[in-house]
Amino acid sequence: MRFPPSFIDEVKARLPVSEVVGRRVKLKRAGREFKGLSPFQQEKTPSFTVNDQKQFYHDFSTGKHGNIFDFVMETEGVSFPEAVERLAAMAGLPLPRNSRDDEQREQRQKSLFEVMELAAKYFEQNLASRAGAQARGYLSDRAIASSSIVEFRIGYATADRFALKEYLGSKGVPVADMIEAGLLIAGDDIPVPYDRFRDRIMIPIHDQRGRLVGFGGRALRKDVQPKYLNSPETPIFHKGSVVFNFHRARQPAHEANSVVAVEGYMDAIAVYQVGIKAVVATMGTAFTEEQIATLWRLSPEPVVCFDSDRAGVAAAYRSVDRILPLLRVGKTFRFVFMDEQKDPDDLIREKGVEAFRTVLSGSLPLWDVLWQRETDGQDVRTPDKQAALEQRLYALVRTIQDQAVNTAFFRTSRMQLANLFWQVNRGPSRNHKEAGSKFVRNELRIRGEDQRSGLQKVILGMLVEYPNLLEDKQDSVERLHFPEEFDGFLTSLFRLLVTDAKLSVADIWTKLKPKFYETLQTVHGEAGDGKQRGHRLFERFPILSRDPPPDFVSACLDHFIRILHWHQLEDDIQGARLDAGEGDESAVARLLNLVREGHAEQEGISAEGVALSEWAEDIIRIWAPQGGTMHLAA
Repeated sequence: MRFPPSFIDEVKARLPVSEVVGRRVKLKRAGREFKGLSPFQQEKTPSFTVNDQKQFYHDFSTGKHGNIFDFVMETEGVSFPEAVERLAAMAGLPLPRNSRDDEQREQRQKSLFEVMELAAKYFEQNLASRAGAQARGYLSDRAIASSSIVEFRIGYATADRFALKEYLGSKGVPVADMIEAGLLIAGDDIPVPYDRFRDRIMIPIHDQRGRLVGFGGRALRKDVQPKYLNSPETPIFHKGSVVFNFHRARQPAHEANSVVAVEGYMDAIAVYQVGIKAVVATMGTAFTEEQIATLWRLSPEPVVCFDSDRAGVAAAYRSVDRILPLLRVGKTFRFVFMDEQKDPDDLIREKGVEAFRTVLSGSLPLWDVLWQRETDGQDVRTPDKQAALEQRLYALVRTIQDQAVNTAFFRTSRMQLANLFWQVNRGPSRNHKEAGSKFVRNELRIRGEDQRSGLQKVILGMLVEYPNLLEDKQDSVERLHFPEEFDGFLTSLFRLLVTDAKLSVADIWTKLKPKFYETLQTVHGEAGDGKQRGHRLFERFPILSRDPPPDFVSACLDHFIRILHWHQLEDDIQGARLDAGEGDESAVARLLNLVREGHAEQEGISAEGVALSEWAEDIIRIWAPQGGTMHLAA
């Protein structure tokens, strides 16, 4: 129903905001305004204000604000037309007259509502009669309490093809009305219309105002399909907009600030009768925009239950796609997947309501379900597959119309993609403090210390053992981060090049300042006690004792430098993760770029490691030490 602006203004003029709000909130005057405790959440210090002059309320604790119509919709879970009708009644204003067509349509709908009421009473009588014995037995087996049968007006449609038709006819209902209400099956190829519902448990379905608009029928015989049969689309029943049990759940949902949505009406009844009154059912349909909006009128974060089997998970995933574009600040969903392929009804009958509450407590945020859908079973070990996942996830996030939520989802996407790629890059079985190099694992003996520290000592030792490489490697080595004692040693080592272009190992040992002797001893090793000069380096990197080719030595040094650079990237990633976690947008983008760079470096390190391992195997196979020189191995 449409209301002219003048009528809306008249309602607002007759009802001060403080009068409407005062029915639910205890208000105290504070100057020109009123103050009270928030009706939207529990608090001890009043943060809720009302200003009659501005016809406005504002809740500082939740950010909610609006006029009298907004307040009624928020606190009572009604639509705008319903809020207008309630407030108009409160103000003593008659509703404006509709057009002739509107009046005729409303009168027609009123007639159909009356037909549905007559049908419901008939089904209730059947259930209580001798004909309903089997149906009552079924309900008893499902542990549906007698009080629930009465409250939900559960009934029974007999197997007779014309029983309801004849009953309604005896009450003066035209056959055309029965057909329009969806109670009879009719068509050009059907000479005589007959009852749609036969030999079924009948569950009335109501609209948000509590008017009976349709039925759900559960077959008693196992061989009858479909097991559940709903009313067809009619002038008063639109399956895509109806949420079963809304009118009963509305008040409990607002009091609890939560609502549970299950798939079937039998599940909803089972949950309701054990004390969880804020429960509704979607009647097995995929979520529609109208149903999503309806659920948000009950709670800002409805909890939706799905089976944990393949069909249930697929249904949840489809729901995510429907919900995403409609998300906005303070409006989202949580998801529950029932364990052991049990419905809520089954779980409650077998293990009690607390078992169901435990399942609800493990509900997942919508983002977690979306992430699970997009990443489960996905191989993202290669850059192209990572790019595909990233593109797919961003495309989904772009469907979110609310800019604030859209931005938050993009930020979370980038963060989790970066973390995922980082973890994949490191590998599940590898030590997370080490780069994955086959060569390092096979040829270096640094197991008593971490990879980074061990490689730093090997690099410094090699620069001492092969001073001819100092100038060539200076730029790449100086970009590495060394501990303070090693950093000073390295600086002095490069300074020797300035004074002596043809630096030898002996020169280094004699010309470096005495304070670096301990470092020299650690990374290289002085001759003595039967040990050759450089013995510490050879212990860490045994293949060097075989006097390998210079180009092999140079390649090994480059490989080790590259691994230390990867370690520094890991440090940068950790720092970016901390910054990104604090909401720094630039840090999130930087994090993803660093992870990509780290992944590329790891791929390169892995490939290099394999190649160097094969090279080392050739050196060991071909060259063997004999009498201080290298000879072809036998």
